[in-house]
Amino acid sequence: MQVEKFYYDNKIVKWFAMATAIWGIVGMLAGLYAAIQLYAPGTAFSFAPTTFGRVRPVHTNAVIFAFVGNCIFTGVYYSLQRLCKARMYSDKLSKLHFWGWQGIIVVAAVTLLLGYTTGKEYAELEWPVDIAITLVWIIFGINMFGTIIKRRERHLYVAIWFYIATWVTVALLHIVNSVEIPVSFFKSYSWYAGVQDALVQWWYGHNAVAFFLTTPILGLMYYFLPKAANRPVYSYRLSIIHFWALIFLYIWAGPHHLLYTALPDWAQSLGTVFSIMLLLPSWGGMLNGLFTLRGAWDKVREDPVLKFFVVAITCYGMATFEGPLLSLKSVNAISHFTDWTIAHVHIGGLGWNGFMAFGMLYWLVPRMWGTSLYSKKLATNHFWLGTIGIVIYAVPLYWAGFAQAQMWKTFTEEGQLKFQFLETVTHIVPMYITRSIGGTLYLIGALLMVYNLLKTAAKGYFIADEICEAAPLHKETSHAREHWHRWIEKKPMTLLVFSLIVVAIGGAIEMVPTFLVKENVPTIASVKPYTPLELQGRDIYVREGCYTCHSQMIRPFRDEVARYGEYSKAGEFVYDHPFQWGSKRTGPDLAREGGKYPDSWHYNHMMDPRIMSPGSIMPSYSWLLDNKIDTASTPAKIRAMQTMGVPYPAGYDKQANADLMTQANSIRLSLKMDKIETPKDVEIVAVIAYLQRLGKDIKAMPKEQTAKN
Repeated sequence: MQVEKFYYDNKIVKWFAMATAIWGIVGMLAGLYAAIQLYAPGTAFSFAPTTFGRVRPVHTNAVIFAFVGNCIFTGVYYSLQRLCKARMYSDKLSKLHFWGWQGIIVVAAVTLLLGYTTGKEYAELEWPVDIAITLVWIIFGINMFGTIIKRRERHLYVAIWFYIATWVTVALLHIVNSVEIPVSFFKSYSWYAGVQDALVQWWYGHNAVAFFLTTPILGLMYYFLPKAANRPVYSYRLSIIHFWALIFLYIWAGPHHLLYTALPDWAQSLGTVFSIMLLLPSWGGMLNGLFTLRGAWDKVREDPVLKFFVVAITCYGMATFEGPLLSLKSVNAISHFTDWTIAHVHIGGLGWNGFMAFGMLYWLVPRMWGTSLYSKKLATNHFWLGTIGIVIYAVPLYWAGFAQAQMWKTFTEEGQLKFQFLETVTHIVPMYITRSIGGTLYLIGALLMVYNLLKTAAKGYFIADEICEAAPLHKETSHAREHWHRWIEKKPMTLLVFSLIVVAIGGAIEMVPTFLVKENVPTIASVKPYTPLELQGRDIYVREGCYTCHSQMIRPFRDEVARYGEYSKAGEFVYDHPFQWGSKRTGPDLAREGGKYPDSWHYNHMMDPRIMSPGSIMPSYSWLLDNKIDTASTPAKIRAMQTMGVPYPAGYDKQANADLMTQANSIRLSLKMDKIETPKDVEIVAVIAYLQRLGKDIKAMPKEQTAKN
């Protein structure tokens, strides 16, 4: 049989590996800075781009899409070539993919710090960036499938299955969730509103965790763990069951982020049921990984790469046990909106994703530079710093989560709430300080890794084009009976289509009734569209990332109704593009904020929160007192809302700014009565208008209609 000589492209792997390390440090620094602001708000320096609301999405996007994203591409470009016994389909596409992705990351960081955001968690980037992501993802897909099609190895190893499912599902999630109406080059509104937007967003948000932070990393686990251990995967059959069960069940679980909200009960229950079922394939994959190391534990004690992999897989098991646990309504009633959720997310992020990335880099770099690791001792020190850092990070947040929930729900013997909300915040400040110490240890470990890898590369010689030999793919003539999965392993495009069908089923069954059955989102006659000034104020609220700390969703619990007011109804949010239910309460819920305080209170609170709330950890928003409202954008915003069905009168875009100024002047006069002089056209006036509107439509409802809804 003729043997062909060819070369693997290690240069593209090197580029993505370097980007992984660099963006990992950047993302961790942003996270540490945001964590410090939670107990030292003065570190924002009253400068808009440095406030928690703007830094936090930079941190999440940097860690998810820059650090983990580049880690995925590093592992895929290295392993796919060797599993297919073929160089990547196109070196030019590889370079376009790399530079396109890095360009998106830079633009994302800059725009988010400048306040250009859609306000949707993990999908904050505005529409031009969304289009760029789509194009780069298509380039990656063409390159990946081109390589698979020209492969010399007929068998598609299970890691490639996970890569294929990742590509097709992330494409589906991104496109569906990013349907938006542009207002300007860096401003758009989500096409969906309220309940429907919440469902689509958490269908996306949960499955971004599933299909960007989990399935591709599982593919890397199935390739790099056996390589590092020099042992075959424990059970290939189990890996196949793991794959199909995971991608089918995962897509249904998004509604467990919306338990006890205004989402229809049937959708909440569906999310809970499938979340619980997810435990089986998740733990099947974890056990398959750990059992691969059977008989190799002596090697684990000596090899830092395997140490990282073992803890990573263990953290995967912990996170995927905790996820179904948190989807139980009785547990979710305690955990949701608290720091418990933050601890849960970081067990997955720091442990599963971070340690898999570190282990992979420690394994890859010596091989691509044809040398040995510079210092196993430094790598081992990194391992212990990272592991201890995870523990010191997560345990205080679990403690904080339980403390928050208990304090929120505690009543006195007289039936009054025992604690003011601010007391529940100041009580857990020591946990926030401890959390940042754990994050610092983790970051120091990552810096040690960068030093170690640089020294490793310096003592070796980079193998840009690694020579290999293999026979070309030949046509099979055997008709012997074989396992059922062998058939689909030979047909990558069929596998792609099957994966798309499997993941689309759950989303369709949850979303179609929510969009088409009117009873799922009943309208409320008293709920009216936002006035132009309120709409501008809402956009400023979104720009400043207020949704990262404040929710607008009162759950039907005794303590929440007592603290905030009437529980939230689905029909309240029909004009909210995007929804603002939030996922974490570092500050109180604002769904019934309207009329609770005078305009002057909000003015002083935004200027310096500690004037009105001593001990508050909210940063100052003093620039709102000087920035002018962007009235030039008002007509376009009104037209965009009309396109989405918001019932403004025909031609209202021409009248909107006049109404805006009339309402703004009334707020100016209200502030003047409290001895506050301010122009009527500054942003603080618009924010006050929005905050004073919240919940007023529901307060205007007849009592019998309130009970019915």
